[in-house]
Amino acid sequence: MTADTPPPTPTEQPTDRGPPVVRTIAMPSDTNPAGDIFGGWLMGQMDLAAGNVAARRARGRCATISVEAMTFHSPVFVGDEVSIYAWIVRVGRTSLRIQVEVWRRERESEATRKVTEGLFTFVAIGADRRPRPIPSEVASPQEDG
Repeated sequence: MTADTPPPTPTEQPTDRGPPVVRTIAMPSDTNPAGDIFGGWLMGQMDLAAGNVAARRARGRCATISVEAMTFHSPVFVGDEVSIYAWIVRVGRTSLRIQVEVWRRERESEATRKVTEGLFTFVAIGADRRPRPIPSEVASPQEDG
């Protein structure tokens, strides 16, 4: 490494959570007036991912009721690949708590880094838009054997 060569970018890897629930590219239209990726855009992507996990587990419509412990560790830049992982941490009678992590991969490298995380709470809702019980979990055919 010469004096003009920058040090290598540290690479972290997500804990194995399976495939990301959402994967997208940060675009110029997702920036704030300063030209950085807007935190609200990132939070919206996180809500989409968590909502997908909630609806699958609740087998129906769910609504976000709170977001806790939202922490931004590192920025996202235009062109970064954004991968969003989400998993259930608790299922109640009508609500679910879902942990979400967002990782970025630099456009022209394999360097990845966790950029934000948060805890989302959803409530299962019925056709009348009122809370409804979450069905018990049913074992998949692969788990029966």
